[in-house]
Order: sequence, then structure tokens, then C-alpha cells
Amino acid sequence: MKFTTFALAALFPLSVAAQGAPGSHFIENWDLNADGTVTLAELEQKRGDVFYTFDSDENGFLDQEEYTYFDDARAADMEGQSAHAGGKMGRVQEGMALTFNDTNGDGQVSEAEFLAKAADWLAIIDRDESGGVTSADFGPRG
Repeated sequence: MKFTTFALAALFPLSVAAQGAPGSHFIENWDLNADGTVTLAELEQKRGDVFYTFDSDENGFLDQEEYTYFDDARAADMEGQSAHAGGKMGRVQEGMALTFNDTNGDGQVSEAEFLAKAADWLAIIDRDESGGVTSADFGPRG
């Protein structure tokens, strides 16, 4: 199985900054060029990396067992992130769930399904409809 503690740390690194403002943990992990905005291209690239990590049998699908590992890894990543629980982060988590990504309802998620849902996921997270995810998309509405 490709899933290892190292892989989890690479996909979901923890830092002191992640303990701060709502959304900082997400932005830190998904903003690949560190410009403060997570773009659709970055979401697609990172989702591809995530898919590859959890597709342990390399068949191009995340089945129920692989999705359980994926769910567990996301839950472990959010431990200690109580400032980020619920609210907007709940919608971030929703965009990674099996039910969100299994567009044909067959109980597994193909790589194509997972990558195609990146735009829908962006729409859920991008509260200010700027076309990218920034810290303004998290926390209380102003």
C-alpha cells in the first residue's frame, strides 16, 4: 500500500500557522505556489496527488476500503484543528467525501470523477466567488 505516515505528512503537513486563522491550514496545504490563493489548477493538481496516494491497488478507483483510509487520514489531519472544525471547514471536508465525488453512484470513485469534481469543490469553498480560495473565504462573514 502506498499510504504511509510520510505520505500523510506530505499531503497534510501541520504547522504553527495552521493553528491560527480559520482556513489557514487548508490554504497552507493546497496553495502550491504559496501566493495566498488556491486556484482551480492547484486543486486539480493536489487532488491528483491525493488520489494517487490512496489508490493503493493502482486500479484507477478509490473503493470503499481505500476511501476508509482516506477518511481516516483526513480525520487524523483535523485532530487538534478544533478552530477549523465545522462551518466552512465542514464544507471543505464535504468536497472530499465519497458521496460528493461518486458521481455515477457505483460506490467507488474513479480518478476522472475525483478530478472532475474539483470545480464543484471550488464553488463550495469560494464563498466570495473570486475564482480562488483565500483567507477571506473562511471565518465569520464580514
